[in-house]
Amino acid sequence: MSAADNIIEVRDVTMRFGGLTAVSQLDIRIPRGGIVGLIGPNGAGKTTVFNVITGFYTPQEGKVFFEGRDITGVKPHRICAAGMARTFQNIRLFHNETALENVMIGRHVRRKSHWWSAVLGLAAGEEAAIRARAAELLDRVGLAAHGDEKASALPYGAQRRLEIARALATDPTFLLLDEPAAGMNPQESMELMRFIRQIRDEFGLTILLIEHDMKVVMGVCQYIWVLEYGQLIAEGDPDAIRNNPRVIEAYLGEDVSNHA
Repeated sequence: MSAADNIIEVRDVTMRFGGLTAVSQLDIRIPRGGIVGLIGPNGAGKTTVFNVITGFYTPQEGKVFFEGRDITGVKPHRICAAGMARTFQNIRLFHNETALENVMIGRHVRRKSHWWSAVLGLAAGEEAAIRARAAELLDRVGLAAHGDEKASALPYGAQRRLEIARALATDPTFLLLDEPAAGMNPQESMELMRFIRQIRDEFGLTILLIEHDMKVVMGVCQYIWVLEYGQLIAEGDPDAIRNNPRVIEAYLGEDVSNHA
């Protein structure tokens, strides 16, 4: 596979915090159009990898490339504007705003005029377009009936979808999902897998997810990387990961084959 086929390349990245090495010499290539996963025990460095890729952290060593461009050290808002979006392990919504307003906030990343033009009422047409696009996105994630409800009033699963809708409002080509199944029951997790495939296909996305629910990981991911103590210990398709002795050991003896 050529470099042009990869939407993300993490090249020999090391991230330290004081004397702690959170990620060590990580090297991964994420192919365009796939749904891939990053797994590992708590404290393995997964969220640190997300924060490095999205610009929240600048690694001491190594480089991150997005669409062939070196984005190491680039500010998160610029990386977002370039076509990368993420959700967070702990849902981060504007809870006192409506569902529609939350998605509109995400859409403002793509506005062409300055923020002050909206304050002065100089961009009414653009604001109407943002509202219309936000309403369309709510419909596409199954929340059209909840547009006027405050985010805090939505059920947990709907809040997860709303956070994803807000991320989609930035028109990403690459979407990072941090523990999207956290707090979901088995039925909601099954629905989430269908939803992840749906948005990948409908929006032409590449998706990287962190997830502890092995049924979700094995059910939706085409390729998986496994971290332990900041180091990559395995990678491969779900069958290879499911049967990898070192992966099973890293999960404290849990037989991941039971989560097929």
